[in-house]
Amino acid sequence: MSQGKVGIIDYGVGNIRSVSNALKRLGASFFVSSKADELRHAERLILPGVGEARSAMESLDRGGLVDWLRTINVPFLGICIGMQILFERSTERDTPCLGIIPGMVTRLDGPQIKVPHMGWNRVFLSREGPLMNGIPSGEYFYFVHSYAASPNEYTIGRTEYGRSFASVVQQSNYYGVQFHVEKSGPVGLRVLQNFVERC
Repeated sequence: MSQGKVGIIDYGVGNIRSVSNALKRLGASFFVSSKADELRHAERLILPGVGEARSAMESLDRGGLVDWLRTINVPFLGICIGMQILFERSTERDTPCLGIIPGMVTRLDGPQIKVPHMGWNRVFLSREGPLMNGIPSGEYFYFVHSYAASPNEYTIGRTEYGRSFASVVQQSNYYGVQFHVEKSGPVGLRVLQNFVERC
């Protein structure tokens, strides 16, 4: 790929290796860093996601990344918890988040569902966007999470599990996916490729 380097944000709890391996398979140029001074040279940023909201926000805050992430103008992709912290607040340990997208992240619930939501589920697209280019509505992706945001005007895709929740979002240059692109096979790689090439 001829696109510039992707900066993977290392905040101590992300699934760095799997995302790195996925970018390698795509032939994308990338680096991993926890320092804003280094990450500001990236042409795209990815925040991988494993863990819970408060730990993620505290780690980003210790690295001096929170205020900086609110002001970036390069394409940003948050994966799983990386998407959730784009919202204003999470009820997971009552955590203030980045506030890029309005809304609250709340625990999944509903009759006869298991939490965490783990496994393959469908993403139904409500509008077009570069991140999901060439991916049909209703495609399956791999999820592992206990919390999610309700759909709103920034929702590109939604998924049903106990309730309808936002599984793909976009606000300006900020993109988020609740599923794990790096664990979703060829279709997940297509989303990652779209981010690197089209966003």
